[in-house]
Amino acid sequence: MAGPTTMRLSSVLALLRPALPLILGLSLGCSLSLLRVSWIQGEGDDPCVEALGEARGSQSLDSRTQLDQSDEDFKPRIVPYYRDPNKPYKKVLRTRYIQTELGSRERLLVAVLTSRATLSTLAVAVNRTVAHHFPRLLYFTGQRGARTPAGMQVVSHGDERPAWLMSETLRHLHTHFGADYDWFFIMQDDTYVQAPRLAALAGHLSINQDLYLGRAEEFIGASEQARYCHGGFGYLLSRSLLLRLRPHLDGCRGDILSARPDEWLGRCLIDSLGIGCVSQHQGQQYRSFELAKNRDPETERSLAFLSAFAVHPVSEGTLMYRLHKRFSALELERAYSEIEQLQAQIRNLTALTPEGEAGLSWPLGLPAPFTPHSRFEVLGWDYFTEQHTFSCADGAPKCPLQGASRADVGDAVETALEQLNRRYQPRLRFQKQRLLNGYRRFDPARGMEYTLDLLLEAVTQRGHRRALARRVSLLRPLSRVEILPMPYVTEATRVQLVLPLPAAEAAAAPAFLEAFAAGVLEPREHALLTLLLVYGPREGGRGAPDPFVGVKAAAAELERRYPGTRLAWLAVRAEAPSQVRLMDVVSKKHPVDTLFFLATVWTRPGPEVLNRCRMNAISGWQAFFPVHFQEFNPALAPQRPPSGAGPDPPSPPGLHLFRAVEPGLVQKFSLRDCSPRLSEELYHRCRLSNLEGLGARAQLAMALFEQEQANST
Repeated sequence: MAGPTTMRLSSVLALLRPALPLILGLSLGCSLSLLRVSWIQGEGDDPCVEALGEARGSQSLDSRTQLDQSDEDFKPRIVPYYRDPNKPYKKVLRTRYIQTELGSRERLLVAVLTSRATLSTLAVAVNRTVAHHFPRLLYFTGQRGARTPAGMQVVSHGDERPAWLMSETLRHLHTHFGADYDWFFIMQDDTYVQAPRLAALAGHLSINQDLYLGRAEEFIGASEQARYCHGGFGYLLSRSLLLRLRPHLDGCRGDILSARPDEWLGRCLIDSLGIGCVSQHQGQQYRSFELAKNRDPETERSLAFLSAFAVHPVSEGTLMYRLHKRFSALELERAYSEIEQLQAQIRNLTALTPEGEAGLSWPLGLPAPFTPHSRFEVLGWDYFTEQHTFSCADGAPKCPLQGASRADVGDAVETALEQLNRRYQPRLRFQKQRLLNGYRRFDPARGMEYTLDLLLEAVTQRGHRRALARRVSLLRPLSRVEILPMPYVTEATRVQLVLPLPAAEAAAAPAFLEAFAAGVLEPREHALLTLLLVYGPREGGRGAPDPFVGVKAAAAELERRYPGTRLAWLAVRAEAPSQVRLMDVVSKKHPVDTLFFLATVWTRPGPEVLNRCRMNAISGWQAFFPVHFQEFNPALAPQRPPSGAGPDPPSPPGLHLFRAVEPGLVQKFSLRDCSPRLSEELYHRCRLSNLEGLGARAQLAMALFEQEQANST
């Protein structure tokens, strides 16, 4: 008996021997876990509280309870919304801009003191040189009824006395802009200001202090502590100082007599607030330069001039422009120097990367070219010469190179020639003979790339000439994205839909009206519809049937179904009506600020389309032309892929045209009536549009295949 039992036990152990380490590991792990849980549950005191008690001494139970209660204070509490039904509901009025609601302020406002004699000369020069650098630039003059130059905001006080002009200027700044700006820079119109440096100075100063910063000058016969800021070089006033100064302006104007507005302001600040002018604050120094008479700014090399924030006096407008040219060149040189330093640092650091020098992208510091992940993402190159381009908007294989494209190509060729001469001079000098081949493409990660094959004539120092063909590559990088100031628009604007309806399209009008009811009347959109019934010369006359009887009946039915809705219609008789003429008829019956949406009988508007029209069409500023989605022929294509959208509309002078794809604007399939009275180009475009709107290539190919199969059987 023992023999078989021993054999069975040994066989079982032999089977379990490979799994024995796993079983032992699991057992040991479970045992340690149970021991750890028992240790944790056995400790009743908080180790953090005990450590705190050891540091502070013995603590009572009340102190621990207070600590636990303080921890509970950090837990969020959800407060349910409750509105008393007995109190009237008040709608919360939100501010126009979120900046106002958050209490944010602009950084710097610049005020320029000018006069009757210099408003149209020096003040205009100041505006042209620095206005685009500051959020707001105001001009203050004592002349009553001054004629305002174009593009300038002039405030007339009606009194040219210096103290009065300065007092009214400060009062105006406090009243209208005291809550919107942190710093106020006051200058004269015979001062040139280096705007980027001044903006950087204001950005480095703390706003929570009373500061009067400028070129400090001593009063005649006063102590050294009493200083005022010279008005010719400009000075900065903090918002807090302006708020404290406002109650003392009337008293200073009656008590202080001074022929200069800057001295009057300095005495007012010292007498009322005890604050004098300083030239340095928080490590920032206000540097200025006094320009001597007949001094040429092009030859000025002094450190004081090169680092100045303001230059004074400027006697004429041409000198102002010369100063601006010199300082702009200095800023450009500094920018190029910083770019070269950054590129050198990139080269040095590239050696430490895994890719090494092979990871460098050209040009240095710009993103690498876009890498396509499939054949559908490959960026194509457009081929061009000096006279023609071979990628045309209308699908033609060749068209003249003109307009902005021609100027773009000319600029690229001139830049390539300039860079070649800069690199090889004085040993070689290149002259362009002609452009052999040109290629360009737009890379969304970098910008516009060019590859040019140039036929050049190389001239050596000894006068030897030789023709060379060289290929150069250029890149026009994407510039910094800036926010353009645009007028305020709102989604509450009423949209006036206008539907020109010829007699040939009257049968499709009931379907449009039903779509208008579902997309506009049902959601209660703030929009109206005007039907413009276009009669032909022989239609709708005496004894002739009215082709729009069904349209009028459908409009009356909608008015009955939706009480309060009125669908207006106008009758126009014209043989060949144009959109301009029809809109001229409609616009005379509406206010000037009406927002019109010109539709066709195949258009299907909706709430999203109307909202985007409200936001993108700006009165007196911008017209919006949405690119719709055209349905294909339902007999060939049951689905709705996008089709072409037609040519760009003409741009009226002074009006910006915004053309963008509108995914919510759908136009039903229809064959356009191509009148033989159209020009050859318009007739060809109309016929091509009808053909392109039939269906996609795959759908047309399938239809031809099915037709051939049917014919063969």
